[in-house]
Amino acid sequence: MTTAPLLDVDALLDDPHTEIIVCCGSGGVGKTTTSAALALRAAERGRKVVVLTIDPARRLAQSMGIEQLDNTPRPVPGLRSRKLGGSLDAMMLDMKRTFDEVVEGQASPEKAKQILENPFYVALSSSFAGTQEYMAMEKLGQLHRQARQDDSYDLIVVDTPPSRSALDFLDAPERLSSFLDGRFIRLLLAPARGPAKLMTAGLSVVTNALTKVLGAQVLRDMQTFVAAFDTLFGGFRQRAEQTFALLQADGTAFLVIAAPEPDALREAAYFVDRLTDDDMPLAGLVVNRVSPSARTELSAEEAITAADRLQSGDSSSLTAGLLRLHADRVRIIEREEHLRERFAASHPAVPTAVVPAMAGDVHDLDGLRSIGELLADQS
Repeated sequence: MTTAPLLDVDALLDDPHTEIIVCCGSGGVGKTTTSAALALRAAERGRKVVVLTIDPARRLAQSMGIEQLDNTPRPVPGLRSRKLGGSLDAMMLDMKRTFDEVVEGQASPEKAKQILENPFYVALSSSFAGTQEYMAMEKLGQLHRQARQDDSYDLIVVDTPPSRSALDFLDAPERLSSFLDGRFIRLLLAPARGPAKLMTAGLSVVTNALTKVLGAQVLRDMQTFVAAFDTLFGGFRQRAEQTFALLQADGTAFLVIAAPEPDALREAAYFVDRLTDDDMPLAGLVVNRVSPSARTELSAEEAITAADRLQSGDSSSLTAGLLRLHADRVRIIEREEHLRERFAASHPAVPTAVVPAMAGDVHDLDGLRSIGELLADQS
């Protein structure tokens, strides 16, 4: 039996050198709840924390007693132990607003207005694949720069987007910046950039083909956007590289979040391998919603045998049913333990925290405190 080393959550939260905690993993494994619980626990232990969530269900706002989260950090009321000097702000990523802020920060007012009103930009900033992940990293960079300037925060907790694949968070910046700086964009830019002689026969053929596929107006919108955006291409790539370097810095800690299910742990394994390959600081694994121990030595096989014996003797069907329920629960626990052991065998150096399943949904600060206590108590 392979046992993973225990993740010391409080040591991670209390370490003043920990400036960023990134909670990542596949969708539906409890990233948002874990992020909020970590942020609350850190704040109540004296850290000045901001938690950034990208959660369409908006559970975080409800849990933290805030009517509505938006792109501006807002104080969370009801913290305990304020005498320690801790504070907690929460915010939810507004993807388009963040993209707008990037444009406004890098372009002149006239150029920014031209870009922001372009239909192709509106579509790109609202729905292009990878934009949400890119803007999550952009907002992280903004928060980190702000914290360095005014000492407003000493810990940023990031709840990554609910992507189909957890790896999208790391791949999106390169994907989007490559798109904005790629051959297709340069092709669209060529007619607007130079003299008519650049419009060679080959380029005309491509442009005519694009017009048939996209429509003349869409193509004109794209070309107008690209011409206006041309001076910002390099800035996007530079910012992506800077944020990627920030994620690799010593002050950053990645927590991979998973559930005791094959797909979630498989995704977690991919992410651990990717973080290792990219030299990013992995703090550990959190396995959420683990079935509590059965607290009995009665095995599943023994319970089934006893249930069969009771039913054959015309004894209480209720007792037999309870025994079968016990057998099902024991088998679930054994399956989850096997999955965690298999992960530990493949990644023996990854510290792990196991969080038992809660009886109900977390909907307030007390619920988040309970999750934080379970995360910290790995004895």
